[in-house]
Parts: sequence; C-alpha cells; structure tokens
Amino acid sequence: MRVFHWSIAGLFTANAFFTSPKHDLHHWIGYTVAGLVTARILWGLFGTRHAKFKDFPPSPTGALTQLRDMATGRRHAHLGHSPLGALMIYNLLITLLVIAGSGWLMTTDAYWGVKWPQEVHELAVNWAEVSIAAHIAAVVFESRRLRVNLARAMITGKKVFRGNRG
Repeated sequence: MRVFHWSIAGLFTANAFFTSPKHDLHHWIGYTVAGLVTARILWGLFGTRHAKFKDFPPSPTGALTQLRDMATGRRHAHLGHSPLGALMIYNLLITLLVIAGSGWLMTTDAYWGVKWPQEVHELAVNWAEVSIAAHIAAVVFESRRLRVNLARAMITGKKVFRGNRG
C-alpha cells in the first residue's frame, strides 16, 4: 500500500499548507483522505502479509523492547513494520479519522458554528503534524541505526539489509 502512504502524505500536505479550509477543494481532499484511510483499514484486514494489521499488532511491550534496543545499540531490523512503526500507523490512522470526522461535522447543519468540532479538528491536525515530524525523524534515525533505507523501502516495497539483521 505504498500508493496509500504517499497519497496520504501528499493530500495531507496539500490540505495543511496549500488549501483554504473555507474552499470546497479542502473538503474534497479531506473526503479523499477519509476514503483512503477506510481503504487502508480494509487492506489491513484483507491485504497482503506485511500490510495486514495482524502482522503488526499494537504492542507496548514490543515498543519498549525496541526503545531498549535503540538505547543499548542492539540492531534488530524487522521485515515488516517495527513495533514503534506499528504504533505510529495506528496513531496516524486514528488521527486522520478524527480530522476527517470533525471536518465533516463542521460542514453539517447540526454542527454549523458549533465550536468543539473545529477545536477537535485543529487539535487533531496539530497532533498529526507533530506525529508526522516524529515519524520522519524516526525513519531517518532508524535507517541510519539499522543500516536499512526505510524511505527507499516505502518507494520500492523492498527492504535491503546491510549487515546483520539482529
């Protein structure tokens, strides 16, 4: 689902920095993001091995182990998503759904002019931006630490392991 990843990245960037929230284009991009997230959820249930959610369940224990590995210099590259990467995926999927849902509420008659959907929307967008910055920093850090070009893997679909995997 690399097309999903880069489509979401481009659409989120467009809506965050290049469209006006008052224009229809902003809304349509938001609806497209919601559709893509829905498709990703379905792909996570019925897709290929490393795309399935069961291949990378949310694991606080796994995330703590990965953090310990990072702190101690132990290198363990994962064929699929790492535990921290998995948590980021779940975080971003939920955050994008909150953004889309609160954005949609602001366009309905029932919530027109009501403040809390706009506040939730803005808070979720801010959280997404912080999460995306952390995601990019983690990709750069882990790519160097593990000697696996994770950005290239998100383009080609193949991880190239240099040296020992663990």
